[in-house]
Amino acid sequence: MAYTIADLIEHAVDLVPERVALESGDRSRSYADLEARANALAHKLRELGVQPGDRVGLYSRNTLECVVAMLAIFKVRAVMVNVNYRYVAAELEHIVTDSDMKVLIYERQYGDRVRNVLPNAPELAHVIVIEDGTDESVPDGAIPYGDAIVRGSVDRDFEP
Repeated sequence: MAYTIADLIEHAVDLVPERVALESGDRSRSYADLEARANALAHKLRELGVQPGDRVGLYSRNTLECVVAMLAIFKVRAVMVNVNYRYVAAELEHIVTDSDMKVLIYERQYGDRVRNVLPNAPELAHVIVIEDGTDESVPDGAIPYGDAIVRGSVDRDFEP
């Protein structure tokens, strides 16, 4: 039985793994690929200490990486904190600090805003950076999204 969006995706993976699940421009992901990437990122989130009920911020436009990150957050039963990419510095700082998020996944182009918020966000222990073709600098210790996807386990071994 499906209880979450992640469960529904897993059902689709089991039934039609090679069917296209996402498409954006000239890029696409099958259900199997979507799940493998989400599982890898979910395992990275667990490695970073994210537990059920913890908050994970997602500061991204509607991209393939954003959907993968959402599923990863749901798989570890964390709470996704949607960060609007149009937020100005004060709004970003408010949502990061008020939500007590442990991890923030963000597109590199927003790096300047993120760096300015970090000193005032003691609960924010880790940031994961989605490459977007910009050359914005990233904070020390930032985890590249691509590394988390490539190095993480793709096993579907999350609690119900």
